[in-house]
Amino acid sequence: MTTTTEPGDDQSDPGLSAIMSERRQLINLGYRLLGSLADAEDVVQETYARWYAMSAREQQAIESPGAWLMTVASRICLNLLGSARARRETYVGDWIPEPLPEPTEWINGRSSAGGTDPADRVTLDESVTMAFLVVLDSMTPAERVAFVLHDVFRYPFGDVAEVVGRTPAACRQLASSARRRIRSAQSPAGPSAGQAGIIRQFRTAWEAKDINTLISLLDPDATATADGGGLAVTHLHPIVGSEQIARAYAEIARVSGDRTTFLECTVNGLPGLVTRQDGNLSTVFAFEIVDDRIRHIWAVRNPEKLRPWRIS
Repeated sequence: MTTTTEPGDDQSDPGLSAIMSERRQLINLGYRLLGSLADAEDVVQETYARWYAMSAREQQAIESPGAWLMTVASRICLNLLGSARARRETYVGDWIPEPLPEPTEWINGRSSAGGTDPADRVTLDESVTMAFLVVLDSMTPAERVAFVLHDVFRYPFGDVAEVVGRTPAACRQLASSARRRIRSAQSPAGPSAGQAGIIRQFRTAWEAKDINTLISLLDPDATATADGGGLAVTHLHPIVGSEQIARAYAEIARVSGDRTTFLECTVNGLPGLVTRQDGNLSTVFAFEIVDDRIRHIWAVRNPEKLRPWRIS
């Protein structure tokens, strides 16, 4: 993201680098709150626009510019979360958060491989796994903002209250409610290396259309959800059950034939898969593995959500 310099801005201003150094933190905040890198970038752009709309005197009166930027970005996200629920009602199929590649694999539409500005990267940790983001998406906007600001970014509830527009005690309750949601929806994941082995077995069985092995790798109550956004063909409703998923995925492999290749990769910090059809990236798969079985599969095919994965 490039911030436009407003007339009269002095690029030699020693405070400019400090202001711009907050960009990565703002991107990280926006992605966790909105589940979309594109939306996070828009939020950062709007946040900086509001900063540079102020006079130099107004800027100098702000004791902590970094805290000001985070507060403004959080409020913008809170407003967007409220309107997002209405937009989802017209979304075709299920909405899945935008998947992100490993930082070393990060490809951005504005720059070539290896040349991406580090400030455009999201730090991949347990707070951006697909399972975690899906739970966040089930929360109310206020719950999500209170939880992310306090539990992820360690903001005191007094500061959270200023963003959410409620009392610190109310924000503490919101964060507590969010924690209960996460505890009830998530189970402890195994080591990443072990998960990578399970994903490798899944890929091999999928390529071979080995239904029995696929079933053995899936939790009996596993769920597979896909997001095409009306822009790519996919199943509109979640597939539930290991046998149903195995048969559906084996059929996908049969229909696609030699046109599709399956590649192991890192998705939101955990082992995942991507498929390329006729040489072009078509789908990113994220997984939740519990007790050495795949419990959830999230398949993102909406091309608008695959921008960071495309080589420019």
